[in-house]
Amino acid sequence: MKQNLTPREITSRLDEDIIGQGEAKKKVAIAMRNRFRRMMLDDDLRDEVIPKNILMIGPTGVGKTEIARRMARLTGAPFTKVEATKFTEVGYVGRDVESMVRDLVEASVKLVKDEKMKLVKDEAEDRANERLTALLAPGFKKEKATTNPFEALMNQQGQEETEEVTPEVKDRRRSLRAKLMNGYLEDEEVTIEVEEEQNAMGMMMPGMEESGMQDMFKQFMPKKKHKRTMPVKKAREYLSREEAEKIIDTDNVNDEAINLAQTMGIIFIDEMDKIAKGGQSSGDVSREGVQRDILPIVEGSRVQTKYGAIDTEHILFIGAGAFHVSKPSDLIPELQGRFPIRVELDKLTDKDFEKILKEPKRSLIKQYEALLLTEDVTISFTDEALAALAKIAHQVNTDTDDIGARRLHTILETLLEELLFEASNMQGAHVEITEQYVSSKLSHIQKDRNLSRFIL
Repeated sequence: MKQNLTPREITSRLDEDIIGQGEAKKKVAIAMRNRFRRMMLDDDLRDEVIPKNILMIGPTGVGKTEIARRMARLTGAPFTKVEATKFTEVGYVGRDVESMVRDLVEASVKLVKDEKMKLVKDEAEDRANERLTALLAPGFKKEKATTNPFEALMNQQGQEETEEVTPEVKDRRRSLRAKLMNGYLEDEEVTIEVEEEQNAMGMMMPGMEESGMQDMFKQFMPKKKHKRTMPVKKAREYLSREEAEKIIDTDNVNDEAINLAQTMGIIFIDEMDKIAKGGQSSGDVSREGVQRDILPIVEGSRVQTKYGAIDTEHILFIGAGAFHVSKPSDLIPELQGRFPIRVELDKLTDKDFEKILKEPKRSLIKQYEALLLTEDVTISFTDEALAALAKIAHQVNTDTDDIGARRLHTILETLLEELLFEASNMQGAHVEITEQYVSSKLSHIQKDRNLSRFIL
């Protein structure tokens, strides 16, 4: 785990990027802290304490996914997001519900592997530099016939090479190594072998990729490589990662990843309202059937993955949905009982929109300022302009479809469209976005309700 943060610290950090929704932040922070508390209990009691899953209720764009995703990032917990509507009842063609657990394990493996690779970074980079030196000053190649029948079957290179290093080559390598370590050869080009992604799909039946069979086939297929020419700086990155993977213990990584996913993993299930009785359905697939297939995963079951079996009993599930047409009570009772904590997120007001534009560290305004600065064009927004933008966003959401904070993306893109188009020819210019500028660019769209449906 990255940090053992208190609930107050988690909510404070979330406040830096997400405006409002204090109740939702508080509940997810408590749920996360309870997981740390559980790990400190005696073994016999620890197994009895299960996560209190959360159901977030609110329109799109108010921060449901972002709260869960950023909390996971802050605490270093494995996280995956799925849409309930992507799953189908057993017996139909579609994703099976266990795939959400496999996705979580993949995320966990990546987290653990990246952490392990950081620990061996120096050793891996040293090995990569040795290989780069050998590539820049190659020895004399000798070939011998290979005896590997699999390589012959897959049309791999039919010869294995050995290298003879003379004293002259050794001297040259010592000289190059010194230059390499001092950064003098970063732009020098070298040719390295890069592994190709093996495609086992042609050997598989439909649906086998969901069960992890695709990866099992890949393990038995020979590694195929192709040559790529690139600068030393980029080649070092490839080779360092390759060397790091050789150093770390893969079995240990997999075991740690399974344990991390079991104890700290978070699965975010969006569009829960679409599989409730009152929700909108697509096709003839039973919504209740999908709920009953999800139920055992949320209750706790063992799922087989390519890294080993994982128990889902202590994974934290966060469900979410707008619940405009349906209600949480339209879910089957068994599934309702597995999401005991409910939180309703507030609709965004014009004041919320104004704060979203001003306060976050990586707000949309700061993003556009940075983008235009790459063309040596600076922009600034007056407080009146930001207030006008917030008011327009709130009004369009009220008059048309409420898509929450995502409305700001379309409004700002429309507002700055001409400037973004011409910026390449405006080096050194400064543009101040005033309330009048906003009005001139957006007032006609704001007034025309039909037009705003298509543009905003």
